[in-house]
Amino acid sequence: MGDDHSAARPLRADARRNRERVLQIAQEALASDGLTISFDEIARRAGFGVGTVYRHFPTKEALVEAVLLGRIERFVADARALATAEDAGRAFFGWFTRVVEQASANQALCDMLESGSGMTLRPGSTLAGDFAAALGRLLVRAQRAGAVRPDLGAQDVQDLLRGCLAAERRARARGSAVRMADVVCDGMRAAKAS
Repeated sequence: MGDDHSAARPLRADARRNRERVLQIAQEALASDGLTISFDEIARRAGFGVGTVYRHFPTKEALVEAVLLGRIERFVADARALATAEDAGRAFFGWFTRVVEQASANQALCDMLESGSGMTLRPGSTLAGDFAAALGRLLVRAQRAGAVRPDLGAQDVQDLLRGCLAAERRARARGSAVRMADVVCDGMRAAKAS
């Protein structure tokens, strides 16, 4: 019997609890330790043998996908929803700030947004590409509205996002006020005509 047949069957109550426990622990471990956390360590923290983790998630990538890809898909969906907002500048800056606030609290999300690794959805399509395209649409609309500097490209904004995530994580680690998104957003704003 292959996994295709077992995947269609509903999980027993104890197996469902085990899966939920693995996901909970993996989410916490990935948030604090990032993508470098091992299967063995996740199993240990969950109080299971590594075989239990493998039964639910055949690879580390499958576990990471179950925990993180939904969060990044939500960022993409939010950007797409904001692509027709009346105030393009507010939509762009609000989305940028929310991504920084939410992702900076999770090391693995930062790692994934930084590298784009593990963001493949289907052949020929990646979540990294979808993320970049959605960000690009928000940026262009905000630039056309005169809210964002015209000399910034989508790749520049992604680099600023990555730098902002790193700075926010460092500020949190030392207990400082987290305000890097505001500083970076101020730097991206178009100059006001005098």
